[in-house]
Amino acid sequence: MRGAETDMIAAARGVAELRQALAAWREAGQSMALVPTMGALHAGHLALVARGKALCDRVVASIFVNPAQFGPGEDLSRYPRDENGDRQKLGSAGCDLAYLPAAAEMYPAGFSTTVAVGPLGEMLEGRFRPGHFSGVATVVTKLLLQAAPDIACFGEKDYQQLQIIRRLVRDLDIPVRIEAVETLREADGLALSSRNAYLTPDQRRRAPMLHHALTEVVRRARKGDPAAAAWGTHALIGAGFEKVDYCDIRDAETLEPLERLDRKARVLAAAWLGRTRLIDNLPLDPP
Repeated sequence: MRGAETDMIAAARGVAELRQALAAWREAGQSMALVPTMGALHAGHLALVARGKALCDRVVASIFVNPAQFGPGEDLSRYPRDENGDRQKLGSAGCDLAYLPAAAEMYPAGFSTTVAVGPLGEMLEGRFRPGHFSGVATVVTKLLLQAAPDIACFGEKDYQQLQIIRRLVRDLDIPVRIEAVETLREADGLALSSRNAYLTPDQRRRAPMLHHALTEVVRRARKGDPAAAAWGTHALIGAGFEKVDYCDIRDAETLEPLERLDRKARVLAAAWLGRTRLIDNLPLDPP
């Protein structure tokens, strides 16, 4: 069994160093998967690594807390960071390399080019976090171009982000396959998230209601209840969530509102417990 020091996998801290490592793999004819993260890794991230390992010969995980996707007053400064712990977890999971660029590497002096994502990034999360998805799209585009992976793995918990990245890759002709990985949950249904660490014990007890409410919204919508999403909002407030930014049923691909459940859909919600904003979603197929 490997010890913690052995598990501390190698790290590349710049684009040139990253590309040098990847060139050796390509010369050997090996395929590569990229797992972009912001660190504070949990089992959900490691599931992305596992999917990458199942599909490719090599896996690179990037760890970069991207300042461009945080708005004013958001938690950039307090976002959890644990480089050594993350590298040990990645090593234990069989990841081959950690990519740990500094902000100055990703956004050097004079950086001015960004990626606009259009209407898909202005609804739902985009309505409450203006500019967020432009920051996400810009950094993901950079990571894909820096690493040029065969596959990039993203979790379904950030479902709107996943759809935006799929659209980005298609629209910009980036030669990579986007692989979606199902949301991992605690035993009580709470979706794994680095921000769960912010929850107080009382908030943690209430947090699983987000998943339970969405499950009931799915059940009601499949039975034809036109007020299913509204019920979800009221249920979350009744469970002690201070504010619900949205609880809605949308087209699974375009995220446009649905008038009737005649195609694949997604139930998505964002709600607050204290200073912690939780998001979750579930698939909703026609009956």
